[in-house]
Amino acid sequence: MLVPLLIAVHVLGVVIWIGGVAFVTVIVFPMIMRMEGSLEKVLFFQGTEHRFAKIAKLCVIIVGITGALLLQLTGEWSLLFKRAGIGPTLMLIVWIFYVLVLLFEGKLFRIIFRGEAQQDTAKIFFRLTVFHWVVLGLSLLAIGVGVLAGHGGI
Repeated sequence: MLVPLLIAVHVLGVVIWIGGVAFVTVIVFPMIMRMEGSLEKVLFFQGTEHRFAKIAKLCVIIVGITGALLLQLTGEWSLLFKRAGIGPTLMLIVWIFYVLVLLFEGKLFRIIFRGEAQQDTAKIFFRLTVFHWVVLGLSLLAIGVGVLAGHGGI
């Protein structure tokens, strides 16, 4: 009974987390790009990001804990980084990527936007949009491969 419960919590955490990333990427950034004023863009982004960051961090923690417990309870640690474990391996890589981004987002953004004039918000939000599309693509790939692997499709 514990494994199905952990799977349910794990999947719900992924749905909220990656669903939020999809919402920000597909809805929020296009709205920001259509806004006129730089200050308006920054304030809208900060308000949205500040709210979602807390939810994303909580979901990443929940997904990490449930994922580790599932690997332990099913004995699938040995499958990581092998062809038979492509689903859990890809999910783990994407999870580690998100953890690093969330832990070091301040430093990461300083590196990405180094040398940019603070007034060039259009360029900054374009880079953030591209970054989010890449992250969303990797996330959806991990979900797709995980589902296929979990149901005998790979």
